[in-house]
Amino acid sequence: MRHSSRSKRFELLSKRDINKETYVEPWPEAGLIVADSPYDPQPSLSITAGAVVEMDGVAKADFDALDRFIVSHALDLGIAEEAMAIPAQEYARMLADINVPREDIARLVAGCTPAKLTDIMRHLNVLEMMMGLSKMRIRRQPANQAHVTNWREHPALLAADAAEAALRGFAEVETTVRVARFAPFNALAILVGTQTGRGGVLTQCSVEEALGLRLAMKGLTSYAETLSVYGTEKTFVDGDDSPWSKAFLASAYASRGVKIRFTSGSGSEALMGRAEQKSMLYLEARCLLVIKGAGSQGVQNGSISCIALPEALPGGVRAVLAENLLAAMLGLEVAAGNDALASHSSIRKAAKLMLQFIPGADFIFSGYSAIPKRDNLFGGGNFDAEDFDDYNVLQRDMQIDGGVQPISEDEALNIRRQAARAIQAVYRELDLPVITDEEVDAATVAHSSDDMPERDIVPDLEAADAFMAGDRDFVAVIQALQNSGFADVADNILEMGRQRIAADYLQPSAIFDADFKVQSAINDPNDYAGPGSGYRPTGPRWAAMQAIPQAKSPEGFVEPHTGAPLSRLVEIGPASKGRQNEILLAVGPAFGRALTTTIGGLAHEDVLKAILSGIAGEGMIARILRVYHSSDCAAIGYVGARLSGSGIGIGLQSRGTAVIHQKDLAPLNNLELFPQSPSLTLATYEAIGRNAARYALGLATVPVAVKIDNGARLRLIVKTALLHRRETDEVDPEKPPQELRFDWEPDL
Repeated sequence: MRHSSRSKRFELLSKRDINKETYVEPWPEAGLIVADSPYDPQPSLSITAGAVVEMDGVAKADFDALDRFIVSHALDLGIAEEAMAIPAQEYARMLADINVPREDIARLVAGCTPAKLTDIMRHLNVLEMMMGLSKMRIRRQPANQAHVTNWREHPALLAADAAEAALRGFAEVETTVRVARFAPFNALAILVGTQTGRGGVLTQCSVEEALGLRLAMKGLTSYAETLSVYGTEKTFVDGDDSPWSKAFLASAYASRGVKIRFTSGSGSEALMGRAEQKSMLYLEARCLLVIKGAGSQGVQNGSISCIALPEALPGGVRAVLAENLLAAMLGLEVAAGNDALASHSSIRKAAKLMLQFIPGADFIFSGYSAIPKRDNLFGGGNFDAEDFDDYNVLQRDMQIDGGVQPISEDEALNIRRQAARAIQAVYRELDLPVITDEEVDAATVAHSSDDMPERDIVPDLEAADAFMAGDRDFVAVIQALQNSGFADVADNILEMGRQRIAADYLQPSAIFDADFKVQSAINDPNDYAGPGSGYRPTGPRWAAMQAIPQAKSPEGFVEPHTGAPLSRLVEIGPASKGRQNEILLAVGPAFGRALTTTIGGLAHEDVLKAILSGIAGEGMIARILRVYHSSDCAAIGYVGARLSGSGIGIGLQSRGTAVIHQKDLAPLNNLELFPQSPSLTLATYEAIGRNAARYALGLATVPVAVKIDNGARLRLIVKTALLHRRETDEVDPEKPPQELRFDWEPDL
């Protein structure tokens, strides 16, 4: 039978965030396939007289620019024949085998062609890739990079956000521009901001490559990752580039002491219409060999700004992890993507993150948005400033170092004000457009550009042009800070300049620790070799990760005594079985003594009065007793039912959980159970008393309805556990149930 109306469930599902996104079936001819395109070549390599004459099914005479560059600069021909002879599945098993050292794998993959590298990934599932990344990551301790931008390009806000990001532990901070001419001042703002927050944070401004190099030469930036490479020759040509020009530019940066990473990632060739029917993963393997051949110490890959394209296809997130793993296998520092907004669905974006978060990467994000998505000029941010608490809790939940740490609100306000004042001082000393006290105050407390006053950008742009055209550089910034009382920030920037000369941080996967000591794949290599090995956060680092401001001392949930004992509730001796017209109310051992309120904040005396009122309303009488031998709600109620003359009893724990029991039922069975103690009101307790009486009278009884609060457990489970522990502390297994009465009750 045909129904004209829609399924209400499917109608609801259609409105979920996950269905705001685009999904498409593979189309290999257009490059819309993440792996295993029917047009991908099979792995092969022929060497004659020490020279490659064929690679991946292409003869030397037909090599394109990438093929020529790879065979000339990326392949280790001394190991290539051995490497290519090993089956791809055997490589896959080595990656997942904790007994195979990473050095053995790295030695062999140096001789693998792009098609061979791609074929290895075909044999690995996501879990196995994560195991491989955990082993092949080149630096031992993971780190993280932050994005700091804002739509207004406000210098005080940039400095404040950069300082907070540094204090939170980000090892690198990257900015970019909405208006290209702002580049020098945006770079200046995050330089001053980061070195206020914590010395040694590396910074860059993502702009056109020649301008980026000029900023670096002025000492305003210390690393670059804007050197994009592509997996087809035509895409390179469209960008007016080649592998050789990228290698030359990389050497220009390195010669100035600037750390360099290239950028690649699945989907860029298809996005530019130049995929040549090849899969995204195969083209990325070509990119990675070009990057290695060009001498870069690392790569920013993980689809980056193209992420929505592979995610529209089956297996897209798996392919992103595969490209991260390939980069690590080739000995490259991996800044693992997770930067551009990958999904509207919070579930999907968190699931994607876990593929790099759990095994660890040199940089788990190649740009965690340390500002709100709406201010992120890089494309939104997969996680942003509004997710800081979530991310900190993820680290704490899993004891995984995600490269950051929690800070307090006071710490954030203090460092943000210092950074805003520092950039204000630099602008003043260098005779740049004034940053007012009002702007400093706003930047201190701001969340986004919306919280900042309007700023006339025309004088800023004119000053930025003059700064770039003149001879002032980071030395002038240092002098300005020294003259203004910011000697500590000046010293940090000066030390960054010294480090440029030493150039130790050009080592693979290099970052600075808090003492400006380089931590890299050279002096801190990844030593993961299975359980009990590798990096794990311990000691002070683990303590810092645990110290989220939301965490309370257990004593803060439950005081030793939550109020004065109920002096009006008097024990009158051991309880015995009573009369037929009674309901027996049995309470826990701490009730009215060590504890005097329920978890919902109701006074025990008021709860008793409500239950007794309900019982009396049905014409029954009630007795009260305290059970000492158990703190379990079912056991308390079972004792009440067994001693009740009517055979009906109510069990009541101190935290408020209740049960209506009958003597002929099994101890763990009952007539009605009320486990949602935070939701119970005095009206509920009165209804519980009334229903118990109706059961005793043999009347038709509608169970008491209690609204289910599925969030109560998340809010209150710790308090529940501590209240129950307090109840259990009062258990006396040798003491029989004691009858109680209020002092205003007549003797029975």
